[in-house]
Amino acid sequence: MAATAVVDVVMPQMGVSVSEGTITKWLKNVGDAVEADESLLEISTDKVDTEVPSPGSGVLQEILVQEGETVDVGTKLATIGAEGAAPAAKEEPPPAPPTQQAAQEAEAPSTAESPQPTAPAQPAPGDGSGNGKTFVSPVVAKIASEHGVDPGQVPGTGRGGRVTKKDILAFIESGAPAPAAAPAQPAAPPPPQPAAERAAPPTRPQAEPAVAQAGETLEPMNAMRRGIAEHMRRSLDTSAHVTSAIEVDMSKIVAIRGKLKKQFQADYGVNPTYLAFVSRAVVETLREYPWINGEIRGDQIVTRNYVNLGYAVELADGKGLIVPVLKNVEGLNLLGIARGVTDLAQRARDKKLLPDDVQGGTFTITNPGGYGTFHGTPVISQPQAAILGTYAVVKRPWVIQDDRGEDVIAIRPIMNLTLTYDHRLVDGALAGRFLRDLREKLESWDETKY
Repeated sequence: MAATAVVDVVMPQMGVSVSEGTITKWLKNVGDAVEADESLLEISTDKVDTEVPSPGSGVLQEILVQEGETVDVGTKLATIGAEGAAPAAKEEPPPAPPTQQAAQEAEAPSTAESPQPTAPAQPAPGDGSGNGKTFVSPVVAKIASEHGVDPGQVPGTGRGGRVTKKDILAFIESGAPAPAAAPAQPAAPPPPQPAAERAAPPTRPQAEPAVAQAGETLEPMNAMRRGIAEHMRRSLDTSAHVTSAIEVDMSKIVAIRGKLKKQFQADYGVNPTYLAFVSRAVVETLREYPWINGEIRGDQIVTRNYVNLGYAVELADGKGLIVPVLKNVEGLNLLGIARGVTDLAQRARDKKLLPDDVQGGTFTITNPGGYGTFHGTPVISQPQAAILGTYAVVKRPWVIQDDRGEDVIAIRPIMNLTLTYDHRLVDGALAGRFLRDLREKLESWDETKY
C-alpha cells in the first residue's frame, strides 16, 4: 500500500550512549519503490553496523545525507512519498534567535549618548559549560571525565555547536591543556583587563592532512574503525595489561565433539565448535574466580553472580571487529551456548545486531585460532578485568604416562589458551590458578555435567 503522506527517514537512536551515525550505503536510489520495514540504508556507529528499515511504503523522493557523511541522531536523512508525488519542498531553517548582544544594540541609545558598560552574559542554569552548549551525550561526558577535560572548552561541530565524540577525542589527542582550577579563596577580584590583553580561549590545533607518498593509497577511517581505535587506546591507558598462557590437551574434547557433531547438526542445525566447549568450561571456572568476572569501579571491586560472555567477531574481511554479548550464560548448557554463539556471529555479519547486543559483557573470549595462530596478547574490553584468547588445536608430540606409569611420547591435539588480565585487580597467581582449573575442566570433560 502506497504512502499517502510524506514520511521522513531520520537517523535512529541506536542506544543511550550513541549520539551520531555515519551513512555507509544507500540500498535504494531516488525514485525507487520501497516497502515499509524493507532495508533502506546501512549506517555505522561506534557500537554497531546495521541496516535501517524504511519507516513507510512509497517512493524514495529525496536523499538529504550522502554516503560517508556523519550526522547526529534525529537528523532527517531522506523522504518517502506516494508514487508520482512531487518531491517535498526543502525546509528553510528557522531564523536564529537574536543574541543578547544584538538585542542590546537594538535598544541602545543614539551615538550621541555614552553607552553604559553591561555585565557579561551568564550561562543558563544547568548549562555546565561556558560556551552555550547545553548538552553532551553520555559517551562524551564519560570520555571528558576520564581525561579531566571540561567539555565547555572543546569547540563543537555538532548541531548547535554541540560537542560530539569526534570533537572530544580530537581535542584530547591534540594535547590541548585543561582549564586551570580557580583559587579556593581569592583575596580580591583581579582588575578587569583591556579587551586587547585578554587571553584568547584555547583552540584545537588543526591536524595536518595526510599526504599519500608514492605507491600509497589513503583510506578514511569509518565510524567503527575510529571507535575500535579509541576503545583499544583507552583500554591500554586504563588497565595494567599482563598475559599468562597455558597448554591444554584437547583429546577428550575432540572425541566428545566427534560424537556430538552429527547429532547437533541433524537435530538442531548447530555445529558444536571448540569455542562452545571452552565457553562452557569458562563459565564453570568463573564461578570460582569472581574477580576475573568483575571490574574496578572507582575504588570499589564489582563482582557478579552472572556471566555475560562477549565474543570478538571479525567483520568486513578483517577491517572491522565487533563484540556481541551472550547474556546469562551460566544458565545455558553446551547446546544453548553453541546456538547462542552461532546466532550472534551470523547477526553480526548480516548487520542485524542492536546496541543492546554489544553491551553488558562481563568477560570476553577472542578466537583467532581459526586461522592457525597459536599465541597472542589480546586487549581487554573495558571495563572488564580479563579476556581469554583461544588458539588453534594442533597435533603435537606430548609426554604422557602409559598403563605402567612410565613416561612416553604420544601425539595429542593441543590448544594454547591465554588470559590477558588487569593487574590492578587480578594478580599473576590468581590468573595462573584460573588457567589451571580451566585446563582441568577441559581435559576431564564430564558429558553428564555439561
